[in-house]
Amino acid sequence: MCSDASIQRFLRARNWHTKRSAKMLKEALIWRLENKPNMIRWDDIAQQAEPGKVYKANYFDKYGRTVLVMKPGIPNPYSVEMQMRYLVYCMENSILDLKSGQEQMVWLIDFEGWNMSSISVKVTRETARILQDCYPERLGLAILYNPPKVFESFWILVKPFLEKRTYKKVKFVYPNDVDTQKVMEDLFDMDKLESCFGGKCTQGFDYVTYSNRMREGDKVMTDFVISGAPLPSDQYLTTLDNGFELSEDGISSTDETTSNLESSDETEDLQMNYNDEIKVDPNASKQSQ
Repeated sequence: MCSDASIQRFLRARNWHTKRSAKMLKEALIWRLENKPNMIRWDDIAQQAEPGKVYKANYFDKYGRTVLVMKPGIPNPYSVEMQMRYLVYCMENSILDLKSGQEQMVWLIDFEGWNMSSISVKVTRETARILQDCYPERLGLAILYNPPKVFESFWILVKPFLEKRTYKKVKFVYPNDVDTQKVMEDLFDMDKLESCFGGKCTQGFDYVTYSNRMREGDKVMTDFVISGAPLPSDQYLTTLDNGFELSEDGISSTDETTSNLESSDETEDLQMNYNDEIKVDPNASKQSQ
């Protein structure tokens, strides 16, 4: 949690404001000490996984990001605290799966069976809080697949819980909309993508198979905790979002990654926020080591 890469995520989440970032990191560390998220194991939460409401997919997107599937239309009889414990287990497991240099994951949210009775403002608020405060910059993209029209009203209620950086990562995709469906084709191997998201794979969630996968994941997590090694996703040189590099002059980007930004204004905002908040000392990294 205190690696250079982790600290950069907290800095980015607070627009490079060092005091706010330090406060956020401190609170996240206290939360981890109290809740011990990396010590949750499959047997602790296996019952909640049985309906297939939230699970880690057995495929990655084309950028190598872990995919977490959510189906909010499936009823959940468990308390908010138990639901959050299961969500945290999924987050920890998904993060450990990320490859070196890949920090973020994709959420695929299937609205099949969702209606207004599925709404829990408390669950939504707690999910947003944990994601933003304890796992900053871990979400790369959230795809809301085929939400009903009535969801737009709920989305208006949800947005105040989300930081601007978070809700800008949300994409609405509809199966009958060619333009939005192209999002799925650009991101996923359609042969592996589940049919509920417009893919060709008809094999749905299988609890027994998934249990075996998660038990294997528990062994990996235990070995990782014992090793004390940095997260695989953090084992890379100091770089910023999407290829931005830290230098004495602020933030610079490569031609290869600039095209990934939504607009040139975003680049300018990032440059401005960084230069306003941080004066880079070329010897800082040596001093921190």
